Amino acid sequence: MKSILNQIKQENHQWTNQNNSLPEPQQQEPRRGFLKKLSLGGISLSAMMGMSIEDTLAHTTSKVNRSSAPSDLKITDLRYVTLDNGTSYTNARNVIIRIDTNQGIYGLGELRDGADPRYGLFLKSRILGLNPCNVEMIFKIIKQFGGHGRKGGGVSGVEMALWDLVGKAYNVPVWQMLGGKYRDKVRLYAYVPAHNQQHMDEDKFRADCKVRIEEQGFTWLKMHPGIQVYADVPGTTVNTKFIPGFKDRNLDNYLSYLNTRHAQTGVMVTDKGLDLLKAYVGTIRDIVGYDIPLSADHFGHFDINECIRVANALEPYRLASMEDFVPWDSMDQLKMITDAINSPTITGEDIFGKETFRKLCDMHAVDIVHPDMGSSGGILETKKIGDYAEEHDIAMKLHFAGTPVCFMANVHAAAATQNFLALELPVQCVDNPWWPKLVNMVGKQELYTKGFANVPLDAPGLGVELNEDEIKKHLHAEDKSYFAPTPEWDEKRSHDRLWS
Repeated sequence: MKSILNQIKQENHQWTNQNNSLPEPQQQEPRRGFLKKLSLGGISLSAMMGMSIEDTLAHTTSKVNRSSAPSDLKITDLRYVTLDNGTSYTNARNVIIRIDTNQGIYGLGELRDGADPRYGLFLKSRILGLNPCNVEMIFKIIKQFGGHGRKGGGVSGVEMALWDLVGKAYNVPVWQMLGGKYRDKVRLYAYVPAHNQQHMDEDKFRADCKVRIEEQGFTWLKMHPGIQVYADVPGTTVNTKFIPGFKDRNLDNYLSYLNTRHAQTGVMVTDKGLDLLKAYVGTIRDIVGYDIPLSADHFGHFDINECIRVANALEPYRLASMEDFVPWDSMDQLKMITDAINSPTITGEDIFGKETFRKLCDMHAVDIVHPDMGSSGGILETKKIGDYAEEHDIAMKLHFAGTPVCFMANVHAAAATQNFLALELPVQCVDNPWWPKLVNMVGKQELYTKGFANVPLDAPGLGVELNEDEIKKHLHAEDKSYFAPTPEWDEKRSHDRLWS
């Protein structure tokens, strides 16, 4: 096992042990406290002894949620709201869906950042009238309509909402239905503070990093040491001046640099470019220090030879993971890179379904899997991905760039998966004062505290409800509706069976 990854796993195990040192909620009160509660509940223990069994059961279960009869639940509607949660072409649109039932309880889910709400609306006619408690069966019904990237958003969002709904119906947190939890707190990773990559103000960056680490409490950071850091300097790259769209980040141009497979760009990095890259990464590492894991993403679109050269050049800085050197579906190339370098490799944010992750793990094409719950298939599918990776001695991080709804779905999956390392909290979340206010926590805990998300211990489902007033302040310009009726999606218009 690569030494840096082994070190991180050991540190994470220590975090888990520390966080699980607290007693479980039901263990915090001894028998005397339980008897005292019975008295405070309006009846003394002596009086209870003279009650009939029917009255005793009625009193002792008086606080059980009776608003739901799970076996009689039926899905009656699916609606959505679209939020503006950033400035990039992906996270500028976040879609939250709501699944309603005949008993008044509902579930919240979320599509992958940047996904079209119609990926979720299309599924409405397939789930109307079904019992939402049959999560796995419904997932199998709609799974065929998911796909890699944002196409997985609809299936994943519906799956999240089902788990939220079932948790509310049975009055238990989602993690409990996944087999229980390994941790009470979920480690988060944040990006290094924003800065000018080509002309860094080191004093300001140092001060901002101090805030990120000491005040905000993050124990894992991530950066973008991409080709844009040095490409403007003459003599640092080959072919960047001639490939279409290198400067223009227009994804609608199919032949542009960003839409060209990495091995087909003809882009190369010179020794001068590598020297500038090493100086940049070295500066960040010196400021951050070596106690904190430092991950890296978005290196550039170039072939595996350049990937290996870049990775070897940056090896002295002990990067915790090197992300998406080449597209995830180039698994043979990923494996060649993984086998050739000493830093951990990672991929998976655009993969839908456990089947493709199985191939990655079977090949050991990467050292860490990195599903995004908005694409992967939802909560249970993500846990299954983590469990399969664990059997192959592969760790799991979680990619995320959405609202607190999807964030909490990730928290439940992370709590229930042993080989989990850290969950992403991107800049548009951690540096955005209104982002946590989009939801109200149902239980006593805050959304996250000092670089760790709090696993809900006293709240059913995902553990959050929407803050309607705050959400309405951030509706997307393309769609200002707020969970408007969607009857045009009620009718099923095709025969969807995949076999005869």
